[in-house]
Amino acid sequence: MSVSAGPSASLGQALAHAARLLERSPSLALAQTEEIISAAGPHPQAMLLQARAHEACGSRDVAVGILQTLAKEHPGWGDPQVELGLMLARAGRGNESLRWLGRGLALSPAHPHAWRVMGDHLGATGDFEGADRAYSMHARHAANDPRLMAAGDALIGNRIPEAERLLRAQLQQSPTDVAAIRMLAEVAARLGRLDDSETLLQRCLELAPGFQAARQNYAMVLHRANKPEQALEQINRLLADDPGNPGARNLKAVVLCRVGDYVPAIDLYDGILSEYPDHGRIWLSQGHALKTAGLRERAVAAYRRSIALDPGFGEAYWSLANLKTFRFDAEDIQAMATQLRRHDLDPEQRSQFEFALGKAHEDAGDHAASFAHYREGNQIRRKALPYRADDATARVRRSSELFTPPFLASRHGSGSTASDPIFIVGLPRSGSTLVEQILSSHPAVEGTMELPEVIALTHDLRRQGADARGGSYHDVLATLDAGELRALGERYLDRTRVQRKTDAPFFIDKMPNNFFHVGLIHLMLPNARIVDVRRHPMACCFSGYKQYFARGQNFSYGLQDIGRYYRDYLSLMAHFDQVLPGRVHRVVYEHLVEDTEAQVRSLLDYCGLPFDPACLRFFENERPVRTASSEQVRQPIYREGLDQWRHFQPWLGELEAALGPALDTYPEAPPETATAPIQSNDTPRGE
Repeated sequence: MSVSAGPSASLGQALAHAARLLERSPSLALAQTEEIISAAGPHPQAMLLQARAHEACGSRDVAVGILQTLAKEHPGWGDPQVELGLMLARAGRGNESLRWLGRGLALSPAHPHAWRVMGDHLGATGDFEGADRAYSMHARHAANDPRLMAAGDALIGNRIPEAERLLRAQLQQSPTDVAAIRMLAEVAARLGRLDDSETLLQRCLELAPGFQAARQNYAMVLHRANKPEQALEQINRLLADDPGNPGARNLKAVVLCRVGDYVPAIDLYDGILSEYPDHGRIWLSQGHALKTAGLRERAVAAYRRSIALDPGFGEAYWSLANLKTFRFDAEDIQAMATQLRRHDLDPEQRSQFEFALGKAHEDAGDHAASFAHYREGNQIRRKALPYRADDATARVRRSSELFTPPFLASRHGSGSTASDPIFIVGLPRSGSTLVEQILSSHPAVEGTMELPEVIALTHDLRRQGADARGGSYHDVLATLDAGELRALGERYLDRTRVQRKTDAPFFIDKMPNNFFHVGLIHLMLPNARIVDVRRHPMACCFSGYKQYFARGQNFSYGLQDIGRYYRDYLSLMAHFDQVLPGRVHRVVYEHLVEDTEAQVRSLLDYCGLPFDPACLRFFENERPVRTASSEQVRQPIYREGLDQWRHFQPWLGELEAALGPALDTYPEAPPETATAPIQSNDTPRGE
């Protein structure tokens, strides 16, 4: 049967007929396009339809060849390039897909579906800013309403107040406009109002459960809000509908790493890399997962691959340095020095090159060059992350003022009765990962990670205050009764349950900064153990100064700041030693190195655990370790690290001055532990 539109049909009618056939019968559509081409020659629109029909009939290679021909013969026409990008995406050829989508959408941007697919692919490569722009373009071109188009333009241009005004006006008139709700959720997310963004996206999906772009946004917001279980639920719904969705697969790998499920995360990264082998950021993410899982050689290879793809990727070099046991060779050092001579290097990457070179020269014994690089890396980082030392001092004083013996006595018996958590607190680089590794080698104890839940609870409390824009969470904490304190403890346990993979009765929360919140922990979980790991102030502070932290620890990028922070820490811990004697068990790192067994026995006794010889063979424990010391704690204890800071003593006068009497009284706090007076009347910021 002839499938032509009739001998008198115009070419336009024949093409329209072929397009309609494609929806219900690809084989008939293919026959129609072949008749058109036979009669009218290689008409571009007919060839585009022909390619689509070939793919629908199972001949994707033929379809790709047709589209490549069209793109070559009509380089200014974006449609075949967009179609080719989409087709390659469906074929799992992510690198090529991104290239063609980028070219095609630059020429023909009015393809909302293609923008969404591009956003998915950019998300898979770790380019979340690019993905946001692509999703914004999707929203802009998916909506015909002029106000939404204007709001989309404002989002793309990062004109957030204008976008918010336009979207609120639209929703006042059309409260169920799901495109507008999703865009407003994006506005809230960019402003850091994750609760608002989450609520908006929930409403969006109530109205339109099949709105997958909104569901992907929702999963990302839940991840950013530290709700990994809920994020995984949404990601799995996305993947049930579209198993190949690259952005969802990447996000799932990220979330799985966050909750400690490294084996399936590594498998996901392997699959993504088979589609995007030329994207260094994915190799970096895989390297991080491999490192944490203890697969060192594969991690090194992944980082090396990332560098080969982008020699200016300072983060990959720092990731090698951050293995701690890795040693750069002369070729590596020269390559990094070459990159630092570039004028177009991003400051963040430049800082990471400086830290990596500091490590490289330290390993080579050139301590003057090493310190120069550490100092430069810290100066760059400090400019990007302003820090006020007075804030930490104010928080310590506020805590000391609140947690008095009468206040604590009046709340005796409050909180959850659970004894599961063992909190390890102190400063970063104090030896806390070693203590965690020792404890988690006991069969009754599970190691997790540096859990953010206590700090998240302080944020929740501060939001409960009358002035949500500032102030201390202590003001709210002081008003809570026994039931509310118990609910806080139960909320902590609920939020951390996703991190627990075994049936061990105890688990470790190794967030060092929780020393600020010992009072809160005591009130909400009075039966939890709290272990303070303390290291010599010069060794601990300088080790922190040498570390490029992925996030947080903003105090560590200046020698005076880090010295004051250490003094603040001593002050607060001395206060709790006084008002809650025996509540916190202290492990002195140097004592642990000198007499490991005695210190381990004392630690286990405090935790109510019988001695187990596995705790002395902690380096055989193959559990994932998610800190900078992950490689070091897989080796027996060695003395050599105790005095490494002394090589740098000629340049550490500022740190010595800031530490003051703490150097004379270590490991005890000085009799007078108050730090420098607060020089401003500003309300303290932070937790």
